[in-house]
Amino acid sequence: MPGVINLVTEIPGPKSRALLARRAQAVPRGVPAVTPIAVVHAEGAVITDADGNRFIDFGGGIGVVNTGHRHPAVVAAVRSQLDHFAHVCFPVSSYEPYVELAERLNRVTPGDHPKRTLLLNSGAEAVENAIKVARHFTGRQSVVCFEHGFHGRTNLAMALTSKVMPYKKGFGPFAPEVYRIPFPYCYRCGEAGRVPSGPGTREAGGGSGEGNGCCMASRQWLEQMFASSVDPDSVAAIIMELELGEGGFIPAPKEYVTALAAFARDHGILFIADEIQTGFGRTGKLFACEHYGLVPDLITTAKSLAGGLPLAAVTGRADVMEASQVGGLGGTYGGNPLACAAALAVLDAMEAEHLPARAARMGDQIRARFCQWAARHECIGDVRGLGAMVGMELVVDRSSKKPDKALTARLIAAALERGVILLSAGTYGNTVRILAPLTTPDAVVEEGLDAVEQALEAIS
Repeated sequence: MPGVINLVTEIPGPKSRALLARRAQAVPRGVPAVTPIAVVHAEGAVITDADGNRFIDFGGGIGVVNTGHRHPAVVAAVRSQLDHFAHVCFPVSSYEPYVELAERLNRVTPGDHPKRTLLLNSGAEAVENAIKVARHFTGRQSVVCFEHGFHGRTNLAMALTSKVMPYKKGFGPFAPEVYRIPFPYCYRCGEAGRVPSGPGTREAGGGSGEGNGCCMASRQWLEQMFASSVDPDSVAAIIMELELGEGGFIPAPKEYVTALAAFARDHGILFIADEIQTGFGRTGKLFACEHYGLVPDLITTAKSLAGGLPLAAVTGRADVMEASQVGGLGGTYGGNPLACAAALAVLDAMEAEHLPARAARMGDQIRARFCQWAARHECIGDVRGLGAMVGMELVVDRSSKKPDKALTARLIAAALERGVILLSAGTYGNTVRILAPLTTPDAVVEEGLDAVEQALEAIS
């Protein structure tokens, strides 16, 4: 059987190069172009460029199309809603798609307590509103976030984001009262780190990967960390990605999350789970929280919520969400009816097609290949991730664990030359991550991994 990949010109081809030339004259250089291709069609896990080249998409619009490009049910839902209206502004006039989606998110997010949902446009906007709500409810100002975390590019979100280049350099000053503590990055932890001997791998809530537990997962460690950074009784919220996204696909050890949640609860601190990249099936559960038995006070979602349309949400405890005064929350475009219709179709597809379970199987498939490569290539320092949110960290050598950003860039370029769109991540730019649509057939996943393996062999 012929494969999906079909390359008919050099990459990029002439039509892609022509659009990139126009782009350079119309769009600021601050907006990156990770791949030099001009897309004209996308379906499922396949992207076609202007020159007729066909690629397997392992980037998924940076985790936005868990249900695949142009999922038929999502397309049908948007078309149906468009026949009625595209916008009226929910704070002015209510409409059912917004209310129905809020009801659904209240039901499917962790916890059986009463909840409320606010709909917004982007992940960064969801983060900013979650902080607003937490500060209003607690009457406190301080917020605690993590090293290697990413929460967006707006001002407060930039303050919460850890990586300086390119996200923060030259854009200060940043919002005050933000305090950063270490993330339990076990591979690079002096006490609980490890050097894999090829097939070793760290998975969901799996501690350090060596059975030693997490050195940060103690009340004493947390007390000491806060004693040197911020009074816990002044903290409104802790915001955490349970598996770092842009920070390098690093899952937190379960014991650490358990200890942190207990510490927050004892000090009256709200726990905000940032599920913008981990949510909607990516980790093998509908939400990463489910791997940890965590019921957050607030949860932020976006990306794959609406199958490619811009939509985000803050869902949380009813008493917390209801604390703000009328008019304190909202926005002109938040909860756009087309996006709400798409999101309802996404949630239906997640359930009908068992996509979280599919993600768990896909993750096993990807992880097995990564571990096979690690057995042959010393440049693979770590393999890790929850479900289908799997990454491999590339290093110069395993003894020093020195990040190899240049090798990572070469691998991504070589994969594209072989027909696979691949993305990097990590504070050091040396983690290769997989965000393939969860609807991708096994054979297509294998074809894509074969191409990545060929690229790895070519550059190693």
